[in-house]
Amino acid sequence: MKTLYLVRHAKSSWEYNLPDRERPLKKRGLNDAEAMALAVSKEIATPQLFISSPANRAHTTFLFFKEAFGVADEKCRVDERLYDFGGQDVMQVIAETPAELETLMIFGHNHAFTSIVNMLGDKYIDNLPTCGFAAIRFQQDDWDNLSDGKTIMTLFPKEIR
Repeated sequence: MKTLYLVRHAKSSWEYNLPDRERPLKKRGLNDAEAMALAVSKEIATPQLFISSPANRAHTTFLFFKEAFGVADEKCRVDERLYDFGGQDVMQVIAETPAELETLMIFGHNHAFTSIVNMLGDKYIDNLPTCGFAAIRFQQDDWDNLSDGKTIMTLFPKEIR
């Protein structure tokens, strides 16, 4: 059985004249990332692997979760393919997860994450909001070709503010 956790990056700023990858979190994003990381860490066991998009806003969100879970560096990595808005590259990252791992938490972007939650889970959501969290459990023993998952949890910042 596999469990996939998806976290969309927290609210980012458009105020700076920066490339998209370098956009920082807004104050609300920083607050939401810290609060969501603490809330999620109280609800689930520590995932076995954390993978983040290299974009500043996603990686900063990941760092709050890494701290809240107390995860060692060797259980974390950055993957360029999570800087994906369509979802095909994200699905490839998921499919390449070692079969011996039962839990994976990824940090990335919309529209990919909302599409994946709706494609793999059994609970439709209109939008995975910034810093939104979704957990999907699968009966399969391998990460490639996941299907017919059960959405076991969603949590959005507005629910904990």
